[in-house]
Amino acid sequence: MKQDSFSLSELNRRVKNAISDHLPETYWLRAETSDVRRNQNGHCYLEFVEKDAEKQHIVAKARGMIWSNVFQMLSAYFEAETGQSFTSGLNVLVRVSVDFHELYGFSLTVVDIEPSFTLGEIARNRQQVLRQLEEEGVLTLNRELELPELIRRIAVISSPNAAGYGDFCDQLARNSGGFIFYTKLFPAIMQGERSESSIIAALEQVFRYSDHFDAVTLIRGGGATSDLNCFDSYSLAVNVAQFPLPVVSGIGHERDVTVLDHVAHTRAKTPTAVAEFLIGHTLKTASELADLEERLQGKTRSVLRQESSEIRLFSKDTVHLSTLLLQKEEAQTQQLSETMRHLLKQQLQQQRHQVESMEQYVRMVSPANVLKRGYTLTIRNGSIITSLHDVAPGDVIETHFRDGIATSEVCGVSNRQEAEKI
Repeated sequence: MKQDSFSLSELNRRVKNAISDHLPETYWLRAETSDVRRNQNGHCYLEFVEKDAEKQHIVAKARGMIWSNVFQMLSAYFEAETGQSFTSGLNVLVRVSVDFHELYGFSLTVVDIEPSFTLGEIARNRQQVLRQLEEEGVLTLNRELELPELIRRIAVISSPNAAGYGDFCDQLARNSGGFIFYTKLFPAIMQGERSESSIIAALEQVFRYSDHFDAVTLIRGGGATSDLNCFDSYSLAVNVAQFPLPVVSGIGHERDVTVLDHVAHTRAKTPTAVAEFLIGHTLKTASELADLEERLQGKTRSVLRQESSEIRLFSKDTVHLSTLLLQKEEAQTQQLSETMRHLLKQQLQQQRHQVESMEQYVRMVSPANVLKRGYTLTIRNGSIITSLHDVAPGDVIETHFRDGIATSEVCGVSNRQEAEKI
């Protein structure tokens, strides 16, 4: 055996002494709490961890403990200052003593705590998530959605046994306007480590039936401020920010504004306030509709009066114009009648003159008048003789004179040249 070898207890004792002799009595330590638990004696056991800023994997870890009497005092102080209980997942600034026990090894014993650091860390984490959402362009997407004029079909994400859910439903049912709201509960765990995934799962359920709803309410009926951690989650916030329906949050705390409240379309302080918001929005819409109806009726009456007046005026004008037109047509008809009568009279006179002229001419060329002028008319066998060829010697002919008839027998015939020679 080598002379410089040690037993494990001897070596541990040397490590303990070295730590005790060379390290300060206490340090202020920045770390995240993990696996916080309290045993039956009231002592609190936990782990302190440090994570990589980007990849979030653990780069350092140490066992910690808080004695019962110290924990009772520090936990009350911490909760009073921060509004939340001392639990896992918190970034804390604690004063610790570095201990090394021969049997239990390295540990950190908490002797004091600075709550303001934790508050600052929570605020810093919220700002970091909000900044990331803004850089990704999704921070205000849900807030930019237009609220439907009537919000009556409401998807509710909450715990079915939460008092806040009951308050929300009662407030809607007892609204003074008598409005009817249709709610559908999508159950979710609203506190604890599983709340983030449970709420996201409920949002996915609502998304499948999004056509059946006007808006989503995400309500939680109070509880410790520490239970708000999930509402600062990036994953939940990005789901809400990009949700296609307006999301109204009411997670039950007036003092704290979580990341979820920032990305939701509308933030109300409590579930009851969410119900009042919905009722108020519906009342505003109903009031606007009533005002619109009144204005529409007034406008309609005005238009009817104007149209009626214009119709009466048009009717008068029509009667007047019709009368004038009739008078004009009547005058034109009379004038046309007179003209036609005059033309007809002229035409009749003209025709009469023509008939008289023709009658005079007929009288002038009648055989009687011809006989009066010294001409004779020769007839044989009842037919007028107009040519030498119509008679022959021996024919008996009648010669008609102005004052009688002479009967004679043809002794001979000769043409005009032969007669002129004789």
